[in-house]
Parts: sequence; structure tokens; C-alpha cells
Amino acid sequence: MNIIKRAEEKVQSAFCEIERIEYVNSKKVLDAFQKYNVNEAHFASTTGYGYDDLGRDTLDKIFADVLGAEDALVRQNISCGTHALSLCLTSLLKPNDHVLCVTGRMYETLEETVGVRGNAIGSLKEIGVTYEQIELTQSGDFDYEKIEKALLKKPALVWMQRSKGYEWRKSILISEMEKAIKFIKDRCDAKIVVDNCYGEFVEEKEPTQIGADLMAGSLIKNLGGGVAPCGGYVAGTKQCVERVVNRLYCPGLGRECGASLGINKEFYKGLFMAPSAVASAVKTAILTSAVFEELGYEVCPEPFEKRTDIIQAIKFCDEDKMIKYIQGIQKGSPVDSNVEPQPWEMPGYGDKVIMAAGAFVSGSSIELSADAPIKEPFVAFQQGGLTYQYGKLGIEAGIKNAFGEVK
Repeated sequence: MNIIKRAEEKVQSAFCEIERIEYVNSKKVLDAFQKYNVNEAHFASTTGYGYDDLGRDTLDKIFADVLGAEDALVRQNISCGTHALSLCLTSLLKPNDHVLCVTGRMYETLEETVGVRGNAIGSLKEIGVTYEQIELTQSGDFDYEKIEKALLKKPALVWMQRSKGYEWRKSILISEMEKAIKFIKDRCDAKIVVDNCYGEFVEEKEPTQIGADLMAGSLIKNLGGGVAPCGGYVAGTKQCVERVVNRLYCPGLGRECGASLGINKEFYKGLFMAPSAVASAVKTAILTSAVFEELGYEVCPEPFEKRTDIIQAIKFCDEDKMIKYIQGIQKGSPVDSNVEPQPWEMPGYGDKVIMAAGAFVSGSSIELSADAPIKEPFVAFQQGGLTYQYGKLGIEAGIKNAFGEVK
């Protein structure tokens, strides 16, 4: 399609920067694999208690090295990003503690964990944890004046969300986050925890390299490279990660237990492929942004804006067009291309959600996917693309389904 060709030619300089970052992150991964002498023995399976699982224990060290953290925990029984993030909250918070979120609303699926929505059994509200959030400024920056006042309440934990989630705003660049972390640490001793979902390997640094105490994410997003079939990770200081270990398992047993059940090789290979998969996803997002900008739609981020996650938002202001585009992404998928997604009441969300994800791994966001809450102004959020060429084909299918032939 001519419109895609024009957009592709326009963004070549942006692609060069993505390829540079891909090289930097690939070197990190390769160096870590070589440092720990990864070999066939690391791919062996364990059962039962899982004692002395060489592959599992070495992978934790590799993740820590790659992410610039003191420690990391990588496990298949962390079921999703929300589970990993919930573990961070429930591990670090004690009864009657105060949580301060400085990037506006937490991702919607965490609201029941905290207790700001619904009355879920086991929420932090049940043990008296209180929650406060500070919106970003209109320009998308941290509101330092309000943060300084809120820190007087001595929060036990300060929360930051790197990606935009389902909000129409800029995602938080590592440089912006570094400035905010220093500002907070100069004024209080709260633990700083970052929701790093969708952000890994998009920039050269991660939150744990700029002062965050803990961060977490899903392995069916960036760091699984489209190979990991499940799982999640946490990374940060030894003290914080140890608390998560004891929450996931139990004090006294910790990380010594937990059989890998033959999944190690997929986790290793997924991490190895992750820098390239993430680069393809970012290129796909940039192309999508350029195409829709040419079609006259608002996009966030714009094609040449610096990126910190794989999410591309498109403001349709038209429910039917948005749904048709998302259904078109499904048509352009390798799996379940014959399925037509429909809005439904997805667990954890306050609005109906439509989600296209014709992926080899169910729900994988590093594979091409698109989803949206059914509410005005009808914004679609697109992620992924294991290879740039498949991503481009997916965009083409989405545009054809929404607009017909556009030249």
C-alpha cells in the first residue's frame, strides 16, 4: 500500500536509532550468557522440590546482570505482569502503610490489589494500607510541587508506571524517571517500585540502573522475546527481591524450591531473542504512528518522539473504526486469523475491552496485538510485532479492514 511505503521512507532515521539500541542491549545479553558459561546443563529439567536447579538459579543472575540490578527472580509461576507487580506491593507493604503513586492512575488490573476499586478478598485495603495518586502535569511531566507535599505523609512505597497503560499520555522516559527518583530519595526513605511492563530493552537503561529499588514485568511481553510461554520477573535490591521470594514461596524455603519443569531453555532463548523482538516491535509502532498521522489521526507517541515502551496509541474518536482496526489486526495474525474479536467484560478491567492477539502464546504482547477499552475517545493501544515485516503486514490488514483500500 502506497501510504505504508511513504510512511516507511519517512521514518528511516528513527529506525537507525532503534537498531543502535538493539545492538547495545544485545551485547548486554550476550556478555551475561558468556559470563555465566551457559551450556546444555542449564537447560535441564527438574521436578518435585526443584533443589539445585542450575538453569533456574543461573537465569536469576543473568537477568540481574542484564537489568543492572543486585538480584532478580524469574519464574514460570508468576502468571502475568499484574501478578508480578502485585507481589511487589504485597511483599513490601505492612499494615497501615501508605502508598504514593506519582504517575497518575495505576494500571487498571492493579486497582483491586490496592483496594481503590471493588472489594476483593485479600486487598491491601483490608490491612489498612492507604493509597494516594498524583497526576502528571499537562505536559506529561512529574508534578514535583505536589510530590514534595505528598512526601510529608512519609509513604512506605512510591509507585511509578513507565508505560502509558490505557491512558492518553506520554510514557515516562528513563531520563525523566531518573530525575524523579533522585528528587524522592533526597526527601524520604520510601522504597521506589516501577511497573516496567512494555518498557524493557526499549532504551539503553532500566529503572534498576537509575535508583529504583524494585521493578517487575511479564515474560510474555518484552523480555520473553516471543519464546517464553509464560512467566514473570522482578529485579532490584537483594533485600526487596528476597521479600518477593518469600511472598511467592515462603520464608525459610525461599528460592531454593520451585521445579523448572523443562522451561529453562525457552526462558534463556527468549531473553536472547528479546533485544531483536523489542526492536521489531518499536519499529512496528513507529510505522503505525507515521501511517495514522498521514491519515489525519492523533497518535501518541508521534513518529519521531523518543520512546520508552512498545505501546502505540491511536485516537480514533470513532468506536466502529477503532473496533474494525483491531479486528483487522486479528485478521493479519498467524494464529486465529479467522476469529473476530468482540468487546467483553475482561477480568480486572472496569470497562468492556476488545483485544486482538492472534499469537503463538496466548495474550502475548510482544507479538502483534491491539486492544482498547470501549469508552470515549475510543483509543486503540497497539503493541508488538515479533518481526518488523510481520508487523507491517498486520498494520496493512488493520487499515484495510477499517478503511478499505487507502492510497
